[in-house]
Amino acid sequence: MKKILPFLLFFLGIFSFSQEVSFETVFNDKISIRAIEIWDNKVWFSGTDSKFGFVDLKNPQDQKQIKLSEGRLQFRTLGQNKNHFYAINIESPALFFEIDKKDLKSKTVFKDTVKTAFYDALHFVNDNLAYSFSDSDANDNLKLAILKNGEWSSFKNDVILNKGEAAFAASNTNIASNKKYLWIATGGKASRIIRLNFKTEKFEIFNTPFIQGESSQGMYSIDFYDDQFGIAVGGDYTKQADNINNIATTGDGGKTWQIQASGANAGYTTCVKIRPGSKGKEIIAVGDQHISYSSDFGKTWKKISDEKNLYVCEWIDSNSIVFAGKDRIAVLKLKF
Repeated sequence: MKKILPFLLFFLGIFSFSQEVSFETVFNDKISIRAIEIWDNKVWFSGTDSKFGFVDLKNPQDQKQIKLSEGRLQFRTLGQNKNHFYAINIESPALFFEIDKKDLKSKTVFKDTVKTAFYDALHFVNDNLAYSFSDSDANDNLKLAILKNGEWSSFKNDVILNKGEAAFAASNTNIASNKKYLWIATGGKASRIIRLNFKTEKFEIFNTPFIQGESSQGMYSIDFYDDQFGIAVGGDYTKQADNINNIATTGDGGKTWQIQASGANAGYTTCVKIRPGSKGKEIIAVGDQHISYSSDFGKTWKKISDEKNLYVCEWIDSNSIVFAGKDRIAVLKLKF
């Protein structure tokens, strides 16, 4: 009886949550999607085989897809400002595409031909400022590209990464920002937080207790509520059931991190997003094998869905989240 009771309580917990969420697929295609944006009541995506497009959230039959290149490029980044979308393919040469929101015409506006170019994330701070993070070159410098006032360029800095320290192009979410800071999460041989202070234009680097040391380990995704509270998730994609030291939170802007729910979560996680209006208290997270939810600032987690092969998520509003991954886009609606 002692063994049956905990299992029964766990089952009842999952069952009760299943009654409070609804899940609807709104788009299907042969594509892997790891970057999405919400605009004009549509989910915009970039993915494999040079594909870029949208599906309307109110009328999923209204959807469009184009190819940004004749080549079979893989896109794992996507960002937007008032007038354009931007997407960068992984691997070299890295081509920076600008897509006009009015007519969806695209053009290449920047190119990185370094052999090690591999852009893991693209993040807009505001309409005139964006950063993209690539794996470093042979001398291990932090490699960033910056869009400032309409022009892309390499962002020079003196940050040196550790050997084997890189990032993961799992969900386009290893960069976050607010008005004061830009945060970059690394992984692999070292998993650290690199913070740029916009006022001083100086970088700081902070160690974390996150799982690290192997090329498959580390932080995969971060999100911040304000300049103090943030959350990071990740793990090891080669051992997806492992759940030790793969979730952490900070209360001091990324300087120090506290491991949460170690050994008590659903495992490897690729994307995390704080619920709008919750002040950081409520959080959704997705991994290849689960969708999970926290209602206490990331301290404890409940698996609310066993949906598989979803990699990235974004809140549509405080009760609806869009997910994307292998061959589909879906919308989950919360009833709590």
